[in-house]
Amino acid sequence: MEKTKIDRINELAHKSKAEGLTEEERAEQHELRQEFLDEIRSDVRASLESIEIVDDTNITNGEMPS
Repeated sequence: MEKTKIDRINELAHKSKAEGLTEEERAEQHELRQEFLDEIRSDVRASLESIEIVDDTNITNGEMPS
């Protein structure tokens, strides 16, 4: 996600705590947060899909063979 969007998320969060948000700002905050979460989910999904599981049936006592 672009740094400007992350900065805007933080700006809206601070404003929300300090003085509250307008309906438009709440909608913008919701959209930006959803975009952020979608990107995080996509990154995690890609990481999980790239994991390769190796099964070595010769492992005894939890030790890898040398």
